[in-house]
Amino acid sequence: MPQPQGAELEAIRARRDELRDQYLMPGGKRLAPTVKGFHHVALICKDVEETIRFYQELLGFPLVELVENRDYAGSSHFFFDVGNRNLLGFFDFPGHDHPPFEETIGAVQHIALSTDAQNFAAARQRLDEAGVGYVGPDRGIDDSLYIRDPNGIGLEFYREELAVFNGTPLLD
Repeated sequence: MPQPQGAELEAIRARRDELRDQYLMPGGKRLAPTVKGFHHVALICKDVEETIRFYQELLGFPLVELVENRDYAGSSHFFFDVGNRNLLGFFDFPGHDHPPFEETIGAVQHIALSTDAQNFAAARQRLDEAGVGYVGPDRGIDDSLYIRDPNGIGLEFYREELAVFNGTPLLD
């Protein structure tokens, strides 16, 4: 994907600065959220077993439920525990044609998963042993490791505390 350059890039950066000045409020002046957080993030998979094996056996996220989707006969709805009482959910839709992943409006760019140094190293070792390619540490980004699941969904293992970005707390 071509990246903006020159005057176009400067205009984009200036607009970001305007948006930050207009909308980003200091912690003490922000409104309280109107929800408790994510119950689950729901994604679509092409193969239930392949997805279960990837998330549970390779990544170590326990499968905690597998039921029929209440809105689509024959479709499965299943959940993985990703820690901190957060769930990662999936649906399959038998009979639907699933095109290959495409990075576009409405698609998930990636899901960042907070981890500590020990589990970061263990995840990297499991990926190496399984022959799963990743990027991140090889590009000088020491605290992030990016992979794609069998469905094309981007995952980032981020060696950082929850609600902290590049060492800076984002929440009070």
